[in-house]
Amino acid sequence: MVNSSHEAMHRIFQEDPGIFTRTFRTLGIPFPDTTEVSVLTTDLTETQPLERRLDTLLQVGTVDGRSYLLAVEAQGRKDPAKHSSWTYYLAHLHAKYGLDPVLLVVCQDESTARWAAQPIRIGPPEWPSLTVRPLALGPHNVPVVTDPSAAARDVPLAAFSAITHGKDPNAAAILEALATALKTVDEETATIFGELTELGLGNTPAAQIWRDLMAIDLSFFRSESSQRLRAEGKAEGKAEGKAEAVVTVLERRGIAVGDDVRSRVLDCADVETLDLWLSRALTATTAEELFSQA
Repeated sequence: MVNSSHEAMHRIFQEDPGIFTRTFRTLGIPFPDTTEVSVLTTDLTETQPLERRLDTLLQVGTVDGRSYLLAVEAQGRKDPAKHSSWTYYLAHLHAKYGLDPVLLVVCQDESTARWAAQPIRIGPPEWPSLTVRPLALGPHNVPVVTDPSAAARDVPLAAFSAITHGKDPNAAAILEALATALKTVDEETATIFGELTELGLGNTPAAQIWRDLMAIDLSFFRSESSQRLRAEGKAEGKAEGKAEAVVTVLERRGIAVGDDVRSRVLDCADVETLDLWLSRALTATTAEELFSQA
């Protein structure tokens, strides 16, 4: 089941796909600079009654004139069944788009990330017919950003660092650097990456640290809904604050919110559902996409 932390771990690449190139360049894998990115449908369902769906799929254009597909999967634990799914995804994407696919698996613990990075070999051991080599990001190889000036230079990477290191002893220092950096950017950017960070931290102890940090200084983010959202851990109106935040994010992004959508969101009292809708509101192109069955 998709949850808010899961959504943020892969959707941050939709907000700034350049995180992919910048992160792996520090690991010695020289992916070329990105020139353009298109968000593609994540539905890999065929005509047969079998549904397969990626978390995020991007078409990336590079400075050398090439394009490739970046398939991003957020993985919370080891799941051997994913091996066959990932193999299918890459073969299907290559056949469907005629472009070279890259599989990126984002994890919040080192054990899962190292498991995800292992090559997947299909076929007899004497002659594997197909080998899948996922790229995996986790707390062991994502940069730890604790310098506020470094965080300010690359807010998306700082937010990604905070999400992947949410269970790390250094989490508080990373979050403090990010909180400081968010004060240096425009309000809309602060809104997006502030909310993505909170969603990505999920139920970790770092999530409460982040809420406390956001409650200290709200000068850079002044909307009533957002102030209520930051105080939600201590307030009775948690669901109401989240519901209003969903509507506010859509409207701030210039997306029309009809009466039916508004009523459905504001009448919802389920916090987990509202978390999911809030994450989707950051990238949706229509208000109705909040209710996708993905």
